[in-house]
Amino acid sequence: QVQLVESGGGLVQPGGSLRLSCAARGFTLDYYAIGWFRQAPGKEREGVSCIRSSDGSTHYADSVKGRFTISRDNRKNTVYLQMNSLKLEDTAVYYCATSFCGTATMIPGDSWGQGTQVTVSS
Repeated sequence: QVQLVESGGGLVQPGGSLRLSCAARGFTLDYYAIGWFRQAPGKEREGVSCIRSSDGSTHYADSVKGRFTISRDNRKNTVYLQMNSLKLEDTAVYYCATSFCGTATMIPGDSWGQGTQVTVSS
């Protein structure tokens, strides 16, 4: 069974940091681009960041550039999202998914995790 499992969400104050993990089960992440998406209450889902399988190159939404870093550890079959300098507007449920990861766009594929809640609040 193909499965993506997110973890690492939580409650953090503005300016704080969290690291999200996306672990693949039942398949090898090596051959897939993986994206992080988020959805806040009442808002549309948006792409946050993605990382390609071929060369590890990355793409970031303008709203998170310079604050978030995506990485992958193929030995652990896991993709990470390091989130620094968190803002109130980063509050959302974060999902990872297999993705098309282009230079200026990211499109989710068919395999999604269950999501992890990130709440930024003072």
